[in-house]
Amino acid sequence: MTLPRASDVLFDAESIAARVRDLGARISQDYAGKVPMLVGVLNAAAPFLADLSRAVTIPAELDVISVTKFSGEQGVRFEKDTTHSVEGRHVILVEDTIDTGLTMEYVVKTLRARKPASLALCVLLDRPQRRLRTLEVAYKGFDAENVFVVGYGLDYRGRYRELPALYVHGALVP
Repeated sequence: MTLPRASDVLFDAESIAARVRDLGARISQDYAGKVPMLVGVLNAAAPFLADLSRAVTIPAELDVISVTKFSGEQGVRFEKDTTHSVEGRHVILVEDTIDTGLTMEYVVKTLRARKPASLALCVLLDRPQRRLRTLEVAYKGFDAENVFVVGYGLDYRGRYRELPALYVHGALVP
């Protein structure tokens, strides 16, 4: 694998780490006295979820879900659901990227139907210019350009998840 050049970095590892620490501090302040449940969306959000959970300085629980997008009337289905009930819990849904919002709209609607005490969305990359659905993002890492991004958990055909920064994919030589 050819690694990208420094000039191809969209967000470097230090910027990501600093932003994750900021998000963790905000969550810790906002949920002081509570035990939020951080629910990560696999697979791309795993590094973000892990780093965020270490940046949160209050007790918090972790869980994960996995969703699959496909064509058809419903368009999204849960491949892996939460292990624990979200009913009555303060849930923070942790996602790598929000583009159109179609997938997240379905996930949020599904989780809200389970009656959590609260549900907030935390996203590493937000592309509001691509949004087709209105979603309230409580905790946002970065606004992202309309480019394909890899690294820090995001992949292209299963590759590049291990890169410590976020890179524009076109800059990589597969």
